[in-house]
Amino acid sequence: MLSVLLIDDEPALLEVLRLFSERSREMSVHTTQSATEALKLLPEKSFDAIIVDYDMPEINGIEFLKIIRSEGNTTPVIIFTAAGHEHTAIEAINNGANFYLKKGEDPQMQFRELSSMVKTAVEGKYLGKNLGSTRRIISDMINFSSEPGFAIDREGKVVAWNASMEQLADTPADDMIEKGDYIYAVPFFGRPRKMLVNLIFEPDDEIKREKYMIVSRVEKGPIIAVTRGLKKDGSEWTIWSKAMPVYDGQGNFIAAVETLRDITATFKDVVIQGETQDAVEQITAAASRQTSKPSGFIDKILGTSSGKATSFYKEGVNLYAEEKKYAEAVVAFTKALEIDDKLPHVWNDLGLCYREMGDNKSALTSFLRAVELAPENPELLFSLGETLEMIGVLYLSNKYLGSAIQTFKLVANQMPNNADVWNHIGICYKEMGQIEESKFYFDRARDIHIWKKHTPIIPTRDEFLL
Repeated sequence: MLSVLLIDDEPALLEVLRLFSERSREMSVHTTQSATEALKLLPEKSFDAIIVDYDMPEINGIEFLKIIRSEGNTTPVIIFTAAGHEHTAIEAINNGANFYLKKGEDPQMQFRELSSMVKTAVEGKYLGKNLGSTRRIISDMINFSSEPGFAIDREGKVVAWNASMEQLADTPADDMIEKGDYIYAVPFFGRPRKMLVNLIFEPDDEIKREKYMIVSRVEKGPIIAVTRGLKKDGSEWTIWSKAMPVYDGQGNFIAAVETLRDITATFKDVVIQGETQDAVEQITAAASRQTSKPSGFIDKILGTSSGKATSFYKEGVNLYAEEKKYAEAVVAFTKALEIDDKLPHVWNDLGLCYREMGDNKSALTSFLRAVELAPENPELLFSLGETLEMIGVLYLSNKYLGSAIQTFKLVANQMPNNADVWNHIGICYKEMGQIEESKFYFDRARDIHIWKKHTPIIPTRDEFLL
């Protein structure tokens, strides 16, 4: 009979699993309600396996795992968790867990799963010694996540392709499992090529040469990047990717995992010029060109006494909007602001240039300054909202997405028939997982188009285009 330590802060769950173990006569289960209590027990008593809940106060399951592994304790560990994100599973595996199991509603089924995992872990002792067990764990890890994801082994062959990935890629798992030679890239790029999952150990320059814009990178951890792809129907889309390595309990690399999201609705254009090593990565939410504004409108905005500032602004607008020379446009806008730093539309267009260059931090600073100077201007608020949304999507931050929603609602209050702003609010709610909320705003945007009542925001810079 196997001896198992079960650590969970839910007394009811401890009692149910203990009863099932007694009936099965396969495991002898000792229970504790905290990791602290378990850490005091382990020096006095050994176990064949440890099952620990991830979400506990004071010391969670991963922290407990790190502590015992740092002390040289090699007892097989199974992480028991209600969390549904792939990063939880990968963090568990990368810190020496042998298995993890998502909590369900059927205690009997849960016990059978746990029992099977305990036996497999005890027989193998370490993750990676048994190839079949390793593949099963990787597959379980991918299927554990609700995000579209897949995994490749050290030879570059697909070992897991979850249901969400089947839907996103419009490709069944059976068509991808065991495939290598970058075949798994075809649903996303129309041809075999390296994906982010193949670049996790490459330097930044190599990743950029593959036309990815790096959002963030952690040493020996995940890389987040954005690129453009080609769907099966021939249309382009913008793809957000996160890739990370997976190691066994001894620190050996065993697989690489990638999750993907379609963010085309947020990033209407992504142009990544990969022809040279020093290529400029551009992200833009494209604005439609509109008709000119009434004569004298610009004078009211820039002031008739700022002739040189107006000249530099005009130069910057044409460099930015016509020639796509963003760095040069930044210089022109900066010169205008050196003359007069209280020109909100100059700050706005400076922010647009920074955003095109991928410098979201500088862009956000510029847009905030523009809105500070003209807090009721819908054009400036819309630019700020787009940038907050962009950052929120890239970094999966509900804080930024929530701020974007509040900003867009200020625009909607002034321009209730602007379909774009209602659509952006819908996107933000969708990214936050609030599907019912998002539907309301998407329907509003659709109805405005159906009624042909869309009122566009006319960019101030159009007055100066040659």
